[in-house]
Amino acid sequence: MRTILIIGAGRSASSLIHYLLDKSEKENLHLVIGDLSLALAQKKTNNHPNATAIALDIYDKDQRQIAIQQADIVISMLPAHLHIEVARDCIVYKKSMVTASYVSDAMQELDAAAKENNLIFMNEIGLDPGIDHMSAMKVIDEIGDKGGKMLLFESFCGGLVAPESDTNLWNYKFTWAPRNVVLAGQGGAAKFIQEGAYKYIPYCNLFRRTEFLDVEGYGRFEAYSNRDSLKYRSVYGLDDVLTLYRGTIRRVGFSKAWNMFVQLGMTDDSYVMEDSENMSYRKFVNSFLPYHPTDSVEIKVRLILKIDQDDIMWDKLVELDLFSHKKIVGLKNATPARILEKILSDSWTLQPEDKDMIVMYHKFGYELYGEKKQIDSKMVCIGEDQTYTAMAKTVGLPVAMATLLILNGKITTPGVQLPIRKEVYLPILKELEEYGVVFKEQAMPYLGYNPLKVF
Repeated sequence: MRTILIIGAGRSASSLIHYLLDKSEKENLHLVIGDLSLALAQKKTNNHPNATAIALDIYDKDQRQIAIQQADIVISMLPAHLHIEVARDCIVYKKSMVTASYVSDAMQELDAAAKENNLIFMNEIGLDPGIDHMSAMKVIDEIGDKGGKMLLFESFCGGLVAPESDTNLWNYKFTWAPRNVVLAGQGGAAKFIQEGAYKYIPYCNLFRRTEFLDVEGYGRFEAYSNRDSLKYRSVYGLDDVLTLYRGTIRRVGFSKAWNMFVQLGMTDDSYVMEDSENMSYRKFVNSFLPYHPTDSVEIKVRLILKIDQDDIMWDKLVELDLFSHKKIVGLKNATPARILEKILSDSWTLQPEDKDMIVMYHKFGYELYGEKKQIDSKMVCIGEDQTYTAMAKTVGLPVAMATLLILNGKITTPGVQLPIRKEVYLPILKELEEYGVVFKEQAMPYLGYNPLKVF
C-alpha cells in the first residue's frame, strides 16, 4: 500500500479525502488523516478500511516527523503559514508535498533543496490559486502555440451563495473564511496594468471601482480589483502584455454596500475597541459617528453616508440588525473588523440546506496574423451540500488529482512550483470535467480593456 499523509481535516479536505478513498482500491492507497482533533479526522475517514485517523499536533516535532517519515507523499491542508515546517521535514525525509496555498518566500527558498532531492513541492493547486492558473495557462499556451501574441488577460473568481440559497438583500453569504472577506483589499493599493499604464487603487476607493461580468444562466456580476495583479506577469509568461487585471466576483450592488463599512472604519483591524465585550451592535455603529445631542444613530448614519430614505443601501444595513440595542458583541479586546465579522456572521452564515457557488471568468485578448481576437472562458460550480461544497470540491479535487499524478510518475518536474506546466494542467482539467468543473470557452469580438464602473 502507498501511504498518503493528509495533514488537516477541515472543510476543504472533504472532497479531497472522498476522491482519494474512492481511488484507494484501484490505486493501492492508504490515507493517514491527521488533525489536532482526532474526532474530526475520524469523521472524515467515514470508517473506510483504507483510512486511518490520527491526532496530529503540527507543533509537536516528533509526532509530525514520525508521520511524515512513514508516508510516501504529504498533503498539507493547514493554514498557509504552517506549511513551512512540514516542507522542511519533507526535505529531510525525501517526500514530495502538495498544498493549495500561495508560495511563500520561505517555501520558495526550499526550491534548490527540493530539486537536489528530486522532490515535487506542488503549491497553489486549489481553486484560486490553482484552477485559475491551470485554466488560464491552457488558453495562453494554445494562443502561443498558434503564434498569437497576448494583449490582455483579465481573471476573476468568487465564492458566492447559489441562486436557490440567495435569501438576503446583500446577495451574499460566507462560503469560506469570513475574516478574509472582512479584510479583503487591505495592506496596500491594488495594482494592475491597463493598456500599458500602471494603475493603483487605494483601499479607500477599492469598492467604488468595479467591472461588470455577465454569465449566461446566472445573470450579472461585478468584480473589484485584487491586491496585486502584477506578480502574475512573469508566472504566466505575460511580461509584455498591455493589460493584466485580476479581481474578486460579487453580485451587483455588493461593493457599493460594502463600501459603507469601509467609509465608516468598521473594517479596520489595527486597534482594539474599549469594552467591546459589553458593547451593543448599536453602540458599535455609534462609535464611528460624530456626537450630536439629539440626532439618533440612524439619522447620523444617513447623513454621513448620504443615504436617501428610499435607498436600498439603508435596507441592507437594517437587515443586519446593526442598530439593535439588544444584540451584544460579546468579544473581549476586539478590533472593529473582528466585531464586524461577528455581526455579519449572524446574518451571512450558510444554513444547513444552503448551497454555495463558485464563479470563475477569464478574458484573453490577443493578436493573430494582424487581427485582434478575444476568448472568454467561464466556469460555474454549485455545491452539493454543506460537506461537499463547491469550495471544498474546487479546492480539494485538484490537490487530490495532483497528488495521485505525482505518485504515479505522471508529474515529474522537481522543485517548488505552481500548476502551470502542461504535464500538470492538461490531465487535471480534463478529469475535473468529470466532476462538473467545466470551462466554457467562447470566441468574442476584441473589446480591449473594459473601463471600471465608478459609482
